[in-house]
Amino acid sequence: MKPRPGWFSKTTVDGRTTMLTEPFVTDYCRANMWLVRGRDHDLLVDTGMGICPLAPEIETTPGKPLLAVATHVHLDHVGSLHEFSWRAGPRIEAEAFATMPDAATYAYMFRDLPGAVSELPYPGWKSMDYAIEPAPLHRLLDEGDVIDLGDRAFHVLHLPGHSPGSIGLFDGQDGTLFSGDAIHGGVLIDDMPDSDRIPYCATMRRLLKLPVRVTHGGHADSIDGPRMREIAEDYLRRNEG
Repeated sequence: MKPRPGWFSKTTVDGRTTMLTEPFVTDYCRANMWLVRGRDHDLLVDTGMGICPLAPEIETTPGKPLLAVATHVHLDHVGSLHEFSWRAGPRIEAEAFATMPDAATYAYMFRDLPGAVSELPYPGWKSMDYAIEPAPLHRLLDEGDVIDLGDRAFHVLHLPGHSPGSIGLFDGQDGTLFSGDAIHGGVLIDDMPDSDRIPYCATMRRLLKLPVRVTHGGHADSIDGPRMREIAEDYLRRNEG
């Protein structure tokens, strides 16, 4: 059965970066996916909900490896991770990737969510049947690891708070940060069962010191460095007093 045409939207960010999202998924679970082209390898940051196949939407070059990286194990970032043959994610959450339990992914929240989608992906589709396939990681990422695409390198940053293992990928040469849900231009979520405001504040203090030029987050539009720092400072004001 073919999925609904246009399930994924694509936006060209620059000559090497494309943003994908799922416009018919409710705002709460509509996450950004980022395809980054490199000289030797390509990089896909996060994989959406997994409601419709993502891999056919990713333009790849034959013989050129693609590394799919999940910034954390929540449902809206790992749904299609199993479709990719080379997968990476935070070591701290690695066990959950191997089985994708509801307790870690929060898939159960989507099953019971009113208005989960605004258009059906397939005739007869029901949110109550939603499930995430296991996607054991091939590479476990820790603070300080480097993802080298040949012509640019991304350093792995451990950015806990939204989830224990949340990571970002930072290209210090041009100031580009792929931040997952650690920081973005939308509403920051810090009240999930695995969220913790104390390390989240430490993450915000760390982000304030980084020479970030642009942040491509897990939700909402990309933000520039000054806006990112405004968001971090606001979070600290509200949570540190």
